[in-house]
Amino acid sequence: MMEATEQEELLREADHLVAPPNGDLNELLDVGQDDNMHGQMEEFLAPGAEYNEEEEERKYYRRKRLGVIKNVLAASIGAMIVYSVYMGLLQMQLILHYDMTYREVKYSNLGLEDIDRKMLMGINVTPIIGLLYTPVLIRFLGTKWMMFLASGIYALFVSTNYWERYYTLVPSAVAIGVAIVPLWASLGSYITRMAQQYYEYVNYKEEHVQEQKKLPKGACHKYIIVFQSVFNIIFHLSFVFAEFPMRLVLNGYLHENKHILCKVKHCGAVISGVIPGFNTTVLTNLPRSMLLIQVESVLMGFAFLSMIIFLVLCGAAYRPTEEIDLRSIGWGNIFQLPFKHLRDYRLQLLCPFFIYSGFEVLFAITGFSLSYGVCVLGLKSLWLLIVVYGLSCSVFSSLSLCLLRLPRWLCLVGGAAVHFVLLITLMALSPTPKDQEYLGPLLVITVLWGLGTALNKTGVSTLLSMLYAEEKERLDFVYTIYHWWQAIAIFIVYLWSNLPMRAKLSILLATLLLACYCYWVMERRLARNVIPRRPRIPRPRHKVKGYRYLEEDNSDESDSERSEEDEEEKMEDEDHVAEEIGAEGREEGGQDAGAQGADSPGARRRGAEGHRRRREDDRKREGEREEREGG
Repeated sequence: MMEATEQEELLREADHLVAPPNGDLNELLDVGQDDNMHGQMEEFLAPGAEYNEEEEERKYYRRKRLGVIKNVLAASIGAMIVYSVYMGLLQMQLILHYDMTYREVKYSNLGLEDIDRKMLMGINVTPIIGLLYTPVLIRFLGTKWMMFLASGIYALFVSTNYWERYYTLVPSAVAIGVAIVPLWASLGSYITRMAQQYYEYVNYKEEHVQEQKKLPKGACHKYIIVFQSVFNIIFHLSFVFAEFPMRLVLNGYLHENKHILCKVKHCGAVISGVIPGFNTTVLTNLPRSMLLIQVESVLMGFAFLSMIIFLVLCGAAYRPTEEIDLRSIGWGNIFQLPFKHLRDYRLQLLCPFFIYSGFEVLFAITGFSLSYGVCVLGLKSLWLLIVVYGLSCSVFSSLSLCLLRLPRWLCLVGGAAVHFVLLITLMALSPTPKDQEYLGPLLVITVLWGLGTALNKTGVSTLLSMLYAEEKERLDFVYTIYHWWQAIAIFIVYLWSNLPMRAKLSILLATLLLACYCYWVMERRLARNVIPRRPRIPRPRHKVKGYRYLEEDNSDESDSERSEEDEEEKMEDEDHVAEEIGAEGREEGGQDAGAQGADSPGARRRGAEGHRRRREDDRKREGEREEREGG
């Protein structure tokens, strides 16, 4: 028994003596595996020999630039589709509802003619109040989502034509009137923002771009010119595509000229109203209801396509932090700022051009095309005149690319000169009805009017973007003012429909001459470096209660740091007030010789000394208060 116990102890000792070498070997193996794994990790995480950081960065910003181009094309095509559908449907609807047989057979006691008047009133009158809500909507929804929502409202208008009643057509027309100014203000600011972004992605190595500072003056002007030209080239094709329902569907149901124009005695400059004596029955037979439903379904599909384009293909106009800053200035300030921007002499002097821009487009597609075109050539030629006008506008919009080498006034003055000659010609032109010999001259006038429209539209948009290119926080306010004045002009055109033609032409001519004079005054003031009165954009405040994006309170911030920040903000406010007072004095000094003393160097020096003394007194009071608190 004792021998067995001794043998077991010897075996345990032998095992104990053999174990250390195996343990050391395992430990050495583990260390070797750790070193090998560490080396593999370093090899995996280390930059490869073929990796070029600068090349990757260049590829990244090239993709960003291609994304900006995609955004511009998507916004242009989306707007073109929206207005193709809207104008095509509205034209077909008004022609059908004008026909007395169609009204009596399909909607005997509905009063479609009265509904059409109220519908046009809703479209033309409602935008007048657009200045009150447009900036708030754009800041609340964002530029991209505002375009998407507006395109949805146009799709709603198309859908209401499936069931033509007062309670469907009139509310949808009012909704379109509400959406017109926000849609166009969003489109204008979106195209300008894309030009600014393209400049940033091209010059991504510049210090002011990396630190997101204000762009240098004139830095992105060439991109603005190109993008505005591309937008207008694509958008003006909407006049062409809007005539497809008329040409492919409705034209086969129209009477010949001898029936439609049988009571028309005069055309052109000598008439009053639109076409006096125009026959109230223009359809040979009524289109089948199923055919109209199919046409409206196709238009509805394209309306949804435009919504998808805005939603999927259009990128954001601002970074998320920029959108937060734009909203954080306070909704009361956002509501007031469009009215305050009206004090800027650049916008004041461009207002006549804004108004004329609304006059001339609506006159081309309603006044000239009907009182001269349809009155002479018949209703079957209406599509031809509008298509020629749209193609002319689209092709000649490319002429604005000349601004890359030529002065910017050339575009506006050139378009105004073309329209001036045409207005004088139209005042003297009184063609006889049903005379096909006037087809050539009317088409030439249509092409030339499209040339003037292209130069005018592209010129105004480009000029406005160039004036405010470095101030992206003002774009939505500026474009809201522009399209609000256009909406007022469209309302005036709606009111003057029964005036004599020469009175309409005289209003257009007077507005054009006034616009050219005001534009000359504006360029002269800019050449003299007269500083405009721009309202101060308040600094973003993210600590507003109830706001969606809240900043955490900085617990490490001392009271002295807060007082320094408040002092800096106060000094900025005082400097801005001094600058605005000086700008106002210089502006008034250019208008009134008796007010020159208000802008004298002595007055400016005294004002600056007064501001400096007030700041010193504030600092002294702050120091005394801190001493009392410390005691």
